Amino acid sequence: MRRRKFLTLLGGAASLPLATHAQQPGGRVYRVGYLAIASPEQQVHLSRAFEGGLRSLGYRIGENVVIEYRYAYGQLERLPALATDLVRLGVDVIVSGNPANTAAAMNATGTIPIVMTNSSDPVDAGLIASLARPGGNVTGFSSDTGDEINGKRLELLKDALLNLTRVGILWNPDFARNQSRLTSMGQARDALGLTLVPAEARGLDALERAFEAMANERAQLLVVLSDGLMFNGRGQIALLAARNRLPAISAVREYAEAGLLLTYGPDLADLFRRSAVFVDKIFKGAKPADLPVEQPIKFELVVNLKTAKALGIELPTALLQRADEVIE
Repeated sequence: MRRRKFLTLLGGAASLPLATHAQQPGGRVYRVGYLAIASPEQQVHLSRAFEGGLRSLGYRIGENVVIEYRYAYGQLERLPALATDLVRLGVDVIVSGNPANTAAAMNATGTIPIVMTNSSDPVDAGLIASLARPGGNVTGFSSDTGDEINGKRLELLKDALLNLTRVGILWNPDFARNQSRLTSMGQARDALGLTLVPAEARGLDALERAFEAMANERAQLLVVLSDGLMFNGRGQIALLAARNRLPAISAVREYAEAGLLLTYGPDLADLFRRSAVFVDKIFKGAKPADLPVEQPIKFELVVNLKTAKALGIELPTALLQRADEVIE
């Protein structure tokens, strides 16, 4: 891989101070609950990013802060019990990822602070009252800045492959945010002269049927609407996209690393790293209700050139020059 220097700027509360300037925690040993829907292997880079954020603030993992990890291994039904277990342990804060994790933590406790790392549209999901005044015991990051970004992803596919017009949309109907995403993509479709071919997948066992449906509708391109389910199945999705020779785009770099052609969206690892700032503030007495939820304001374009070559695609030079990272 080669990577241009890329700086994600996020406003306000989550600006990381230099480690040398971090206030050293006192003698207390803090306990963090870390709730993840994925397996450790699927998101080890995210947990390491969070730990790195804590270290940059002067914390020593295993000494003055202990992290209790709980993984659901892709099984949503396990989240409530795992969240309850963290509450039973009496952790000082729970770090959650996507909306399902955060909702499970909220159902388990109304008092322990919860820091969400990448919940899309947490207001509509009922996780917080507003970004500026979240209320309750939840704060952190919203990874979604609006549905317009899905239109941008369609534009990127169109720019990369000018002569292809039938776009498969792989989506999970059980993820509430996806319906509005589809609506916004329908608006962008007309301006770009595209035909959309939605295909549902409510579980990883439905992915092959979804790809068969798109093939029957002669889909030439693919957009993956990301949620916890799709993120956990990104390796399988990349294999199916390659088998069906579908150039694909999704939200975050992890999909491109798994084998999709393009991704455009926030840097998840950076959000997890910066979530440590919220944890630090809570350790020092801040209330989640008083810490505004933040959004990414910079996005990164990642191109998998290896996938492009396997598909026989010659990407425009202008697109490669715009990319923040090219996987070779």
